[in-house]
Amino acid sequence: MKVLITGGGGFLGYRLAKALLARGTLADGDGKQQAISQITLLDIGFPAETDPRLKCVKGDFTDPKLLADLMGRDTGSVFHLAAVVSGGAEADFELGIKVNLDGTRGLLDQCRKQARPPRYVFTSSVAAFGGDLPPVLDDSTTPNPQTSYGAHKVCGEYLATDYTRKGFIDGRSLRLPTIVVRAGKPNLAASSFASGILREPLNGDISACPVGPETGVWLLSPGKVVEAFIRAHELPSSDWGVNRVVNLPGITATVAQMVEALRKVAGDKVAARVEWKPDARVQAIVKTWPVRFTTERALKLGFQADKDVESVIRDYIRDEGIKV
Repeated sequence: MKVLITGGGGFLGYRLAKALLARGTLADGDGKQQAISQITLLDIGFPAETDPRLKCVKGDFTDPKLLADLMGRDTGSVFHLAAVVSGGAEADFELGIKVNLDGTRGLLDQCRKQARPPRYVFTSSVAAFGGDLPPVLDDSTTPNPQTSYGAHKVCGEYLATDYTRKGFIDGRSLRLPTIVVRAGKPNLAASSFASGILREPLNGDISACPVGPETGVWLLSPGKVVEAFIRAHELPSSDWGVNRVVNLPGITATVAQMVEALRKVAGDKVAARVEWKPDARVQAIVKTWPVRFTTERALKLGFQADKDVESVIRDYIRDEGIKV
């Protein structure tokens, strides 16, 4: 079984790759477990040290020749994580279109050339929703994105569903909550503050929060989302039916509640490192996002949320070896 992960050098992509190495097998198109023979990570950059069992390729996934060379005709699984994130797509419209739309279409067309339709897991986002929303969203809520990034993600969902209908791929799209806590440095995502208000204080640094303490976030931990990627891949096609998109479960917390959870876990001195510095650009994007869901379908399919924000923080401290 050959596996391709776009965005494989990023925090989630690389974590997924390590989880697949530990697992060792994935289901093929018939649902039979096959040994993973090769995991190729494609990205514009990678961690300083990478596992030698991984094939790490530095390059642009929108390059059709590069994709063709990497995938050949025998790639059985594709995890599509690469994207220009929310803040970046708003700041550079053309780049967002090139990567998030044209790049996704090119990847899907390369999937069509495989000897057998590959299982294809697409990372969408709750940025698919926006505008005049109900207090609590459910599986029947119609997507209405209010950002370029959200629009790109919805287009990617529809493409995955249609390519599945045509028999080109076996697609599954996951609408991700905000992922907390992301290790490493902040990125251009408008949601970056949600990790920053926890990560930076735990690292001994000041975190400038661009949104108010009342701002709500629908969140999921990195560990749970990696589990979700693999579960989405492993579910039989029949379990998905014609609806190839699912809202992942998460937990709702305000920024104030997140800081209070940080205080309970790490103490007053750490929590005091969060400073309030409003940023109108970030606020304009974040206010369009939903913060409360019921995710009945996801739960029936076996996806899981975290227990609470405190457990998310404790998991991050454990995984990163932080002393508090």
